[in-house]
Amino acid sequence: MRAALAALVAVAATSVSASAGAVERENQIGLELGVPMLVVHGNKNTVASGASAGLHYTYGLSDAFNLVADADSGVLFLGVPTPATLTHADVGLAYVLDVLRWVPWGSAEVGGYGITGNSVGGTFLPGAALAVGLDYRFDRSWAAGIVVREHLFFTNINLFPSLTEGFLRVGYTWGW
Repeated sequence: MRAALAALVAVAATSVSASAGAVERENQIGLELGVPMLVVHGNKNTVASGASAGLHYTYGLSDAFNLVADADSGVLFLGVPTPATLTHADVGLAYVLDVLRWVPWGSAEVGGYGITGNSVGGTFLPGAALAVGLDYRFDRSWAAGIVVREHLFFTNINLFPSLTEGFLRVGYTWGW
C-alpha cells in the first residue's frame, strides 16, 4: 500500500507543470508565421488568403496585464496574376492567465493596415483587433504558441469587412 501511494505521489508530482511565473517588467520578443484571410466584397465576393510573417513584443505591466505590440506583412492571392500585400502594426493590452506552463491570453489592440496590389490599389485602413492565444513556456526564457486575431477596419468596412489571421509563434523572454 505504501509503495502504491508513493508511486501515485511520484506520478502526480511529475505530471504537474511548474508555474510559468510571469512578473512585472518581463519582456518578450518573438517571430510569428501564419495565414491571413481577408474577406473582400467588390464586383464578386471573395476570401483572399496567403502567408504572413511578423514580430511581436510584450511588456509585463503586472502579473495579469501586458502591453502588446505586433507587426506583420504578407501576401494575399486574389485570383489575379499579381498578389496583394497586407502590412499592419497594432498595439494594445493583453490579459494573461498565468497558471502553468500553458499560458492562455487575450488582447484588444488598435493599429493601422496597409493593403496594396493591382486589384486593390493602395489603401490605408485604421482598425482594431481582438486576439486569443495559448503559449507554452519551455522554461523562463523560451515559449512557443498559437494566436488567432480578428481585425475590424474602421473605414472601408463594406469593401473589407473582415480580416482573420492565425499564427504559430516563438518568443524569447527576459527581465524576470
